[in-house]
Amino acid sequence: MYKSKKAGIIGIIITIIILILIVIFSNSDSNLSFFENVASNLVMPIQNGMTYLKNKIGGNNTFFTDINNLKQENEELKKKNSELEQSLRELENIKTQNETLKEYLDLAEKYGEYKTIPGYVINKDISNYSKTIVINIGKEDGVEENMTVIGDQGLVGHVISVTDSTAKVQTIIDTASSVSCSMSTTKEAIVCKGTLDDKSLLKAMYIPTDSNIIQGDSIETSGLGGIYPKGIHIGTVKKVTNTQNLTDRYALIETAVDFDKLDTVLVITNK
Repeated sequence: MYKSKKAGIIGIIITIIILILIVIFSNSDSNLSFFENVASNLVMPIQNGMTYLKNKIGGNNTFFTDINNLKQENEELKKKNSELEQSLRELENIKTQNETLKEYLDLAEKYGEYKTIPGYVINKDISNYSKTIVINIGKEDGVEENMTVIGDQGLVGHVISVTDSTAKVQTIIDTASSVSCSMSTTKEAIVCKGTLDDKSLLKAMYIPTDSNIIQGDSIETSGLGGIYPKGIHIGTVKKVTNTQNLTDRYALIETAVDFDKLDTVLVITNK
């Protein structure tokens, strides 16, 4: 009985195999399609990957080419920028020179009655005790000691020492400076000296007891003392300080020249 059952199972298996083979051979096209699909499913991802890799490599080549182009363009732009900066500096220098020449011309026109030599400030020593400047003209230009130095707005000081190519100027705001002046309203003589407290103020002393000095009065050189010519503007009265003794009263004079911004000057060679 066992052998009979086993033979029956084997027969069923053989029958199934025969049926499968019949189906396969009777549908050979479909079978081919099946294998093609299997092959396609296996090959396509690999093919797609290869295509992506190829495109990626091609894209990188383009990228590196673009990078090289950008580097070259950047170098060219840097060169052009450097050339433009150089041109700008040259234009600024020309502008500065033109402005300096204009200042010289304006000064020469303003003080046309004097024979002058133009110069500009190359060093300043504006401290509490010493207020001097150095200008770029000297003996070779005709500059001598005690010559008057003026700026656009008025009196700067006088030459105290000279080299072949430079001159040192004691400004009127120096504490050792003393200038004989006169007031515009009364024409009376006073003396103006530099102060320790402020580099734009002078102290006017020896004011006549009967003099009516007021705030806003214009102060100019009197021509006395042998150094400064008469009539050069110095500044204006900022404040008048009265004391119990009229002989001790004084006034503060604000200088017309801004010594912090002083660049160009004229040295008067005649009086």
